[in-house]
Amino acid sequence: MQDTREPDWASLLDSWDEQQDSCIPNRQAKFEAMLAVLEAYVPSSFKALDLGSGPGSLSLRLLRKFPEASVVAVDFDPVLLMIGRGALRHYGKRIRWVDADIGAVGWRSHLPSGKFDVVVSSTAIHWMDKERLRRLYNDLARILRKGGVFLNGDVMPWGRGTERLHEVAEKLRHSRHGTLEVEFAPWHQWWEKVEKEEEELAPRFRERKERFARIPASKGMLPIQNHVRMLKGAGFSEVDTIWQNLLEDRVLAAIL
Repeated sequence: MQDTREPDWASLLDSWDEQQDSCIPNRQAKFEAMLAVLEAYVPSSFKALDLGSGPGSLSLRLLRKFPEASVVAVDFDPVLLMIGRGALRHYGKRIRWVDADIGAVGWRSHLPSGKFDVVVSSTAIHWMDKERLRRLYNDLARILRKGGVFLNGDVMPWGRGTERLHEVAEKLRHSRHGTLEVEFAPWHQWWEKVEKEEEELAPRFRERKERFARIPASKGMLPIQNHVRMLKGAGFSEVDTIWQNLLEDRVLAAIL
């Protein structure tokens, strides 16, 4: 008789968080900074959009900390979306999952109607080129209410005029983590383990490979100056870093 055991979604989300914490220094501190800003700035009842949500790590923290809030979680990875739907299903209507390629032409059409009070993202949009990032930021200005806030926790390196600071950050990263292959080994190991052990996810893995084969390879991360300039160009009135570590991992806040 075939085993129809459902995956342990909560354990899969926990294991995802563990490998992310091992790859991303101070990840929890970054989350805490984002939540603290929201607690100080927005009312307790708000509607949030989580860009590149993955299986819902940040969405889960929002739902836990703000019992009156709701979240729309958007991602393009069918494996992570399925894990998130399973792990957070007890939150019911407070969370809605959307399968969309953020920043692509027309991606906003997949979202529910109405404005958002908050947009958050964590380690999700660093791979975008200038054209896609500019389109994304212009779209965010259309779907956020006036006074709404966008918080992006991601690697945004120093750029022109701060080359020596960038060099220092690269040396620090290498001294702490070694090569990129060593730094992100837990990420690769997680994917290999889940694909091997969770047979129910096999169709999603096939779909994932097809989808990501069509996405152009990243040309490198855009400097922080580009993000600030594009956000202000999209209409955000205040843009600045509210948290940062020495390895150029930041939380950038933008208020519309």
